[in-house]
Amino acid sequence: MKIEQTYRIVILGAGESGVGAAVLAKKQGFDVFVSDVSAIKEQYKKILDNYQILYEEKQHSEEKILNADEIIKSPGIPDKIAIIQKIKEKQIPVISEIEFAGRYTKAKKICITGSNGKTTTTMLTYHILKNAGLNVGLAGNVGNSFALQVAEQDFDYYVIELSSFQLDGMYDFKAEIAVLLNITPDHLDRYNYEMQHYVDAKLRIIQNQTTADAFIFWNDDPVIRKEVAKLHPQAGLYPFARTKGEGTLAYTENKQIRIETLNGIFTMEEELVALTGTHNLYNSLAAGIAAKLLDIKNEDIRTSLSNFKGVEHRLEKVAHVKGVAYINDSKATNVNSTWYALQSMKTSVVLIVGGTDKGNDYREIEALVKNKCRALIFLGLDNTKLHAFFDGKTIRTTDARSMKEAVSQAYEIAEKGDTVLLSPCCASFDLFENYEDRGQQFKTCVRNL
Repeated sequence: MKIEQTYRIVILGAGESGVGAAVLAKKQGFDVFVSDVSAIKEQYKKILDNYQILYEEKQHSEEKILNADEIIKSPGIPDKIAIIQKIKEKQIPVISEIEFAGRYTKAKKICITGSNGKTTTTMLTYHILKNAGLNVGLAGNVGNSFALQVAEQDFDYYVIELSSFQLDGMYDFKAEIAVLLNITPDHLDRYNYEMQHYVDAKLRIIQNQTTADAFIFWNDDPVIRKEVAKLHPQAGLYPFARTKGEGTLAYTENKQIRIETLNGIFTMEEELVALTGTHNLYNSLAAGIAAKLLDIKNEDIRTSLSNFKGVEHRLEKVAHVKGVAYINDSKATNVNSTWYALQSMKTSVVLIVGGTDKGNDYREIEALVKNKCRALIFLGLDNTKLHAFFDGKTIRTTDARSMKEAVSQAYEIAEKGDTVLLSPCCASFDLFENYEDRGQQFKTCVRNL
């Protein structure tokens, strides 16, 4: 894409995504300016200074932003803020870092999205490719900025985790292999509480795909099936499911995983797969299809599926204290994710739940809570909605305003053989910096018991 040097690119947000985009834009010879309404972390200031990129922090100066030819917006910035509305009024194109970086690489891109499981599947796919000796980068919601890697390294392959927010800002980008794990209500506060708007964002992962590309998806998801029937994707379709069904190309049969592609058939005993639980079976099937499509040897796929260690803050075993297991599932920021966590529990559970509600419908976990939970601990500044739903349902509920208080209450309530599960259903921003901070605090408090 040849553009005159005076072409001005303004980047909103100076985190991992924004700073990476700034470096790539600078290396491409553009006039670059970075603006962040918050304080910029020192590590990112250092990168911007090293590349002599102009920036501002703790403000958005309209005169420095609204003269842009193109805006790259960090995914965490909502469209409703004033500066974005003014950018739209001026009809300045707004794109994501992923869209921008995609212009400057010829690498094959394996892109993964879904309401749940995308980080695990991304990390697992990367693990398989890396162990097979491919020159591969890890990007998107995990790993380093895609744009920074394109600017400084440029791998032959990228495994990219994509949120709906990133997909919203993608137009010409194409995934050679697109993976859609599932679609359940999430982030509805960012989509005017319209489920179809969120669904549309997720399906952007297959835009621009051709018959030379591949689309991997969970065949039993009713939302995905409806959208596939409606959109008629051009790419080769690779549906996966728990059991073999019409057209399903990856499934389990006779206690074995089976994956069928044009590159041959892959089989493996289900009990040898490192990740446990139904949701992780789906994650493993999706990653396995992607690897097989890249013609990775069966023995390499088998080895990687059997030795993968899992993802921090996702059903992470923390400790056993006086016969009680403590599990950190802080990454469960929506109801469906907590459903998967509860479904995988084999013991009675003390569930720590709560935070910033994103339009949650708790009916999805109601039966599992009733059947599996000894008590619920509501961890949040405003637990009104949780109390309104769960109070009076013959299960003990308590409130906590800090992680220390929540873990202390769980310690008192749990009985030998129980599991204390942090699986909040909600975002973390009321009491914590992010879900990682929430998970780290949980682990620290448990280890101090």
